[in-house]
Amino acid sequence: MKIAIAGASGRMGRMLIETVLNDADATLSGALCRTGAPQLGQDAGAFLGKETGVLLSDDIERVFAESDYLIDFTRPDATLAHLEAAQRHDVKMVIGTTGFDNAQKAQLRAAAQKIGVVFASNMSVGVNVTLKLLEYAARHFSTGYDIEIIEAHHRHKVDAPSGTALTMGEVIAGALGRNLDDCAVYGREGVTGERDPSTIGFSAIRGGDIVGDHTVLFAGIGERIEITHKSASRLSYAQGALRAVRFLEGHDNGFFDMQDVLGLR
Repeated sequence: MKIAIAGASGRMGRMLIETVLNDADATLSGALCRTGAPQLGQDAGAFLGKETGVLLSDDIERVFAESDYLIDFTRPDATLAHLEAAQRHDVKMVIGTTGFDNAQKAQLRAAAQKIGVVFASNMSVGVNVTLKLLEYAARHFSTGYDIEIIEAHHRHKVDAPSGTALTMGEVIAGALGRNLDDCAVYGREGVTGERDPSTIGFSAIRGGDIVGDHTVLFAGIGERIEITHKSASRLSYAQGALRAVRFLEGHDNGFFDMQDVLGLR
């Protein structure tokens, strides 16, 4: 599997590079970096003390010409530029980027008519099993329980709520027969009045080097249930992304998520 990594000089990019290099079935075919980045031209394995022969590059066309897959955990604008090139070069994409609006998500789905795309707000196996637990819990706590989603991430994260928190909200809302756009409440301030029992609340914490913590609180009268997932390392995201690449080996086109990859649908 010839795999290129986008955002190769970042924290997640480096974890992805290390994971690909350690996999016997995978070959690192390219390492994309933003134009002007100080790391351009460095060996992609330099941070590990390894020589890979793959240099950090901003040459999208060359990297795509030499790759079969791209794993992309960058930002929406960059991912969409990569998506355009992927269609020209018939490169399949695994996308863990968050912060897309609905119109941008529609572009991902449109591209999947030509190439295989796995798009998920979180590639962790644990998170995706947690989503199934939340779906089950929401059906049984559909009345008499207030639902709040609390997430925490490192100080460098630029979007809030996290993509994972929003996915959790979408799963819960779907299980309750609601549309998240109609029932989400993002933070509270001032005199808000009594809580509307049909809403799903979101709270975001940013600080330090927190990789990613997510808790869904079902608060009833006399009891509360909390379902929590905590990430101690980005390794689980990288391992999940590699599983998604293997899944795409058998799909020339189509739009998938990690529920498909893990057989949890």
